[in-house]
Amino acid sequence: MRRRAASPPAYIALGAATLALLSRGMVNGPLLEAQRGIARPLLHLLAPDDEEIDGIGCDPNTLDRGITLPTGAPTSLGCDQARAIVAQARTTLAAPPLRVDPAKFAEATSDWLDPHGLWSVAPDAPVGASLRREAAALLGEMHAPVGSGPCPAALRVGEELERWSRELDGLFDEGYRRGLGSPPATLAEAWELMSSAPFEDGEVTRSARELARELGREVGALRARFGDPLARYADAVRERTAPSMTAEGWARAVIAAAVRAYVPQLDAHGAWAPLEEEVSIYDLDLEAHPPARLWQEMTRTAIGVRIDRGALPPLADGDVVLRIQDLPISGMSVEQAEQLAVLSDVRPGTTARVALLRRGAPAPLEVTVAPAPPASGAQPPEDAAPTELPLDLVRYADGKVAVIAIPDVPDDLGDRVAAALLRARAHEDLRGVMLDVRANGGGSTDGAIAALGLFLPGVPLFPMRRRDGGVEVERSPDVPPGRGWSGPLAVLVDGDSASAAEMIAGAIGSYRRGVVIGDRTYGKGCAQEYLDDDAHVGVLRLTTLLYALPDGAPVQKVGIVPQVQLSLPATNEREARVDRALGPWRGPDVRDLHHVREVPWPAHAGRVGPCREETVCRALRSLGAVPAAAR
Repeated sequence: MRRRAASPPAYIALGAATLALLSRGMVNGPLLEAQRGIARPLLHLLAPDDEEIDGIGCDPNTLDRGITLPTGAPTSLGCDQARAIVAQARTTLAAPPLRVDPAKFAEATSDWLDPHGLWSVAPDAPVGASLRREAAALLGEMHAPVGSGPCPAALRVGEELERWSRELDGLFDEGYRRGLGSPPATLAEAWELMSSAPFEDGEVTRSARELARELGREVGALRARFGDPLARYADAVRERTAPSMTAEGWARAVIAAAVRAYVPQLDAHGAWAPLEEEVSIYDLDLEAHPPARLWQEMTRTAIGVRIDRGALPPLADGDVVLRIQDLPISGMSVEQAEQLAVLSDVRPGTTARVALLRRGAPAPLEVTVAPAPPASGAQPPEDAAPTELPLDLVRYADGKVAVIAIPDVPDDLGDRVAAALLRARAHEDLRGVMLDVRANGGGSTDGAIAALGLFLPGVPLFPMRRRDGGVEVERSPDVPPGRGWSGPLAVLVDGDSASAAEMIAGAIGSYRRGVVIGDRTYGKGCAQEYLDDDAHVGVLRLTTLLYALPDGAPVQKVGIVPQVQLSLPATNEREARVDRALGPWRGPDVRDLHHVREVPWPAHAGRVGPCREETVCRALRSLGAVPAAAR
C-alpha cells in the first residue's frame, strides 16, 4: 500500500543519482528491437570521467532548476502527457516490456490516487470499484499513440470522483460544525488532538465517511480553540480533503495516478513522480552533500505535520508544522510534504519561515530556520571532509586487520573508504583489510567504482548492456599507491548485500583480488537511471541497464556466491523473487588479465580477535588458509 503517514522509503537505485546529477533525458534513447532488427553488440570502454551512466544526454541548463515547490493540489496529467511518459518507459526499459495485469494496475492506481484513505481505497469509497471496472480500458487509453484523442475511461472515473468528493465535503462540514461547538477544554487536550495521527499507515480499513467526519470535527475543534490564526490551515485541510474539482479535473488526477501506478508494474525498480513530488523517488542520504531538511521523519496529523525525528533547529521534535514559507502544509500528501521540507537552495543568508504549534504554546508560533553557516575560515560544504565510515582494528596474528563497515554506497564512497584506509595505515602492523558490506542495499555506481579504484586501480570493470544490445564498460579510476591498498583484502557479504554492494564484492572476486566471505548475495544486477520525462512534467526512474561482473558472470537474479561460505541469518528477499524483475545477463569477459592476481593472507595460527561481533571473527579465522578470491 501507499505510504500515508510515514517518511518516504530509501530506494535502491544503481546509477543513483542525485538532485545534482540527474540524467536529463537520453539524446538517442534505445529503440524497440522490432524497429532496429537484431542489434549488433557494441563494446564501448568508458573512462572514469565519462558520465554515460549518471549523466547521459544531460542538458546542463536543467540541472540547476532546483526543486519545485508543491502546490498541495492533486497531481494531474492530460491523456497525451501520460501516453508520452508510458511510451518513453516502454521503449527505454532494458528489456522488452511484459504485459501489465489490469487488476494489479487498478489496485495500484487506486492507491496512488488516494493520499488520505478517503477517495478510492476506503472500503466504502465507490471509486475503487469504478477503477476496477475501467482498468482495461484505461490501460488501452494509455497505450494509445500520442494524439489519439481523449480518455473516456478516465473521465468516467472522474465523474464518480466528482460526486464522491461532494459527499465527503458535506461530511467534513458536518464534523467541522460539531467541532466548532466542542473545542478542547485545556491546552493538554488541544495538544493531544493536534499531534495525533488520524490516517492509517498501510491497508485502509476505516470508512471514508467516518474519517471525513472525524477530520472535520478535529479541525473544527482546533479552529475554535486557537481562533483566526488557524483559519487558513483549516481551509487548506478542507480543500485538500475534498477538492472542489470538475469531472475533467478529477479525470486528470486519475490519469496521473495511473501513470504513477503503471511504471512500477512495468519495471520492478521503476517509478515516475511529478516535479513537485520528485524527492519521493530519490534517496537523498546517498548524496555526497545532501540538502538540508527540516526533519528526518514525520507523521501527518489532522491539521499539519508532526516532526518525529531529526528536527532542524530551532524546530524541535514533536512540533506540528502548519506552514513552510507561504504555503500551508495542512492536508498535503506525504510526498508533497516531504518535498516541501527539503531546503534545496540554501545559501548564506537563506532562511525558511515555518509556522507551527508546540506543546504548551497558547497560539501558533512562527520561527525562522537557517542552516548553520560554515564556521569562520572553514571550507565550503562541497569541500568538506567525507563522513567517516566505522573502522574497527581487530587482532590478527601479530598485527591488526582493519574492518571497514560500509552500510550503503553514496556518491562519495571512494573518498570515505580512502579516509578509512588512511586511518588504518596509521597502524604499522596492519596485516589486511576487510570490507563489511552486509545489509548494504547499494546505491551509486559512481560510488562503487570510485571505491574499487582504491583496490583495483585503472582496470575495466562492469560490462553494461542497454536495450539495443550496445555494451558499455566501466573502468575504475587510477589511484596513487599511497591512497589505495594493495595488501590482503576480504569482503564480507550476506543475503542483503545488493546492487552496488554486489558490484564491489563481485569485482574484487572476479579479479581474484580478495576473498569474498559470507552468504549468497541478493542478486540485483540491473541499474536505474533518472530521466526527465518526455511530457516535461516529471522524472522517471527506469531500469535501463543490465550489468555483469568483469569476467562476464551474471549478477541479476543470481547473486554472488562467496568463496568462503558462512552460515548467516537467512533472508527471504531475493531479486529472483521480485515480480517483474528482469532476467539474468551474461556479459563478455572484460578483465585486464595482467591485473588478475591473488594477494594471499598471512597465517594467523588461531590468534584472531576479540571482535565486536562473532561473525567478523569467524570470517577472519577463515582467512590465511584459502586462495585469494573467487565467487
